[in-house]
Amino acid sequence: MEPPPMDTPGTLYCRHRFPAEIISHCVWLYFRFCLSYRDIEEMMMVRGVLVTYETIRQWCQKFGQTFANDLRRRRARPGDKWHLDEVFLKINGQTQYLWRAVDQDGIGLDILVQPHRDKAAAKWFFRKLLKGLPYVPRVLITDKLLSYGAAKAELLPGVEHRQHQGLNNRAENSHQPTRERERRMRRCKSPAHAQRFLSAQGLIASHFRPGRHRLRAPAYRQQMAQCFQTWRAVTRLACQSA
Repeated sequence: MEPPPMDTPGTLYCRHRFPAEIISHCVWLYFRFCLSYRDIEEMMMVRGVLVTYETIRQWCQKFGQTFANDLRRRRARPGDKWHLDEVFLKINGQTQYLWRAVDQDGIGLDILVQPHRDKAAAKWFFRKLLKGLPYVPRVLITDKLLSYGAAKAELLPGVEHRQHQGLNNRAENSHQPTRERERRMRRCKSPAHAQRFLSAQGLIASHFRPGRHRLRAPAYRQQMAQCFQTWRAVTRLACQSA
């Protein structure tokens, strides 16, 4: 199959051989499911689209964060109860920490990969969270790491802080998709690679998880239809973005 050129000036797809539909579909597959670039190459080959895994890798690097940022701008306001947790990542033999925040519905707020989990690291993560959200939470729920309390006392002194055991299961469960992808990718190549991939993957994957266990089948289908409608709008917007 010989794809038509994508030389329309002033678009993110400019100078790409393949149409926007194929590019956005490959990006969606990679960030939504636990697939490798070679898996997607084979899936596209079955459909008659001959594209190399290296091209798919470049598409994901170029478009993934752009699509994720647009989804972030379009989503409803997250909840006011934040669950925060950190988990270690082994990268090139060195320990890094992935800090993650989700709301009471499991919607990912932000992530940060950094080498420490002391007070300075917690403050950095709090500042990154507050920069991307136009409000402060009502409640913070964390594990018993003392760095959270020290950072919260300086940056969010009026916010309730809960550290009881078991309350933070929602944040801890949110790390499970990361562990699955980490095994599939045979670990991240660098802290910058982990930050770049996980920040996009978290937003795109969670966008297509509306909470199936809470919805009846008709409501779930309607919700998923809205998710895909938003995704199509985001990928079409890239055709008009310089």
